[in-house]
Amino acid sequence: MRSFISFCFLCILIFPVSAQVSTTNDDSIFIRNIFDQALVHGECYENLEHLCKDVGHRLSGSKEAEKAVVWGKKVMDGLGLDRVYLQSIDVPFWERGDIETAAIKSDKDIELSIRTLGGSVGTNGPMQGRVVEVSSLEEVAKLGKETIEGKIVFYNRPMDPKPISTFQSYGGCVDQRYAGASVAAQYGAIAVLVRSMSLLEDDEHAHTGSMGYKPEVNKIPAVAVSTRDANLLHQHMQKNASTEVVLNVNAHNNEHVESSNVIGEIKGSVYPDKVIVIGGHLDSWDVGEGAHDDGAGVVHSMEVLRILKALNYTPRYTIRVVLFMNEENGNMGGKGYAAKAKANNENHVIALESDRGGFSPRGFNIKADSNQVDFVRQFRKVLEAYGLHHFEPGYAGVDISPLDTKENNVNPDLIMMGLVPDSQRYFDYHHSNADVFESVNKRELELGSGAMATIIYNK
Repeated sequence: MRSFISFCFLCILIFPVSAQVSTTNDDSIFIRNIFDQALVHGECYENLEHLCKDVGHRLSGSKEAEKAVVWGKKVMDGLGLDRVYLQSIDVPFWERGDIETAAIKSDKDIELSIRTLGGSVGTNGPMQGRVVEVSSLEEVAKLGKETIEGKIVFYNRPMDPKPISTFQSYGGCVDQRYAGASVAAQYGAIAVLVRSMSLLEDDEHAHTGSMGYKPEVNKIPAVAVSTRDANLLHQHMQKNASTEVVLNVNAHNNEHVESSNVIGEIKGSVYPDKVIVIGGHLDSWDVGEGAHDDGAGVVHSMEVLRILKALNYTPRYTIRVVLFMNEENGNMGGKGYAAKAKANNENHVIALESDRGGFSPRGFNIKADSNQVDFVRQFRKVLEAYGLHHFEPGYAGVDISPLDTKENNVNPDLIMMGLVPDSQRYFDYHHSNADVFESVNKRELELGSGAMATIIYNK
């Protein structure tokens, strides 16, 4: 008997939007069995503990990242899949260094909690300068060289607390983190401080993340400041407009190195050449343990295969899990995977990503044409009993995004989906020392795996 999910995806391509999702009793029982397997016999939480505690944080190019590759392959080798292999890619290798300090100069210097942004250059010894506070890239340009030259620019635009989705808040201010140094350097700044991407006003942790330099501008140091200390610096500047900060970091970029995506798959029984790809990214920043970002997505994805194998399930389409390397500072894993899929003329019909943490799943973002989105929305009728109600157009994920580019997409009907967990706590942990195994709830994590297994169930 054909499953309702399989029927749904075929209908998306064949039938009008007015078609209705229906399910048989057998399908309902199998979906219930998926969640029972995830919640009673789940292994994702145990796997996440091993990844976080035995491997730890795993920035691309590091020894820990390569240890994670070995770990990921070992776990998938133990699942009894049809094929497990490594896919070689070149990745950037940036190192934070062992010096990372900042302080407000005063009668008694006031230390600031900072983290160098990924890709930043170092200060080449202690650097001191007067601080200019701004709230946008445009404000830097408006102030111009006369005000900015020789100064340290302090980007202090907070995440907007009003949007219900915190990812919307993040998108509204992350430009200052990524592009802030290049914009400030155009006007002669010597360094930049950036308010951390966190909604916690008193967060003691500085949150790192990627930044980039335009090739035509000077490379200047860029660091994130905790929200607690960003507020402290702002208050100090209100009292003293000539506030100076001394900064000392010794981060540096190395040559690219070879690394790998880790891939495991179950061959389809009817359409082995049509691929449903599921994934998360194996790398993390070099702070915390990368539990939510994206250890959760890694173990979610592997758990899907374990669940389906445990239920003696034979898919009609090939189901492939990819543990992508280097999402955080280059996306070379995603780009490399898509390029090789294109070279092999692989036909991906569905791409599903988990990269929003291990919190309670709420549904899925869908990147597809409007007819497909309207039809997938009908899944809510069947799955809302499992807490899955969000089936809306939206961004699916960084790692799978290269599959949808003109140069790589061999299937214009590709459906891209991203797991959407509750987002309220995500940026409390994101890219900081707080992103550790202990911050993940076992049941919430397991529900995420069940949701992903259900949405790709097909017969």
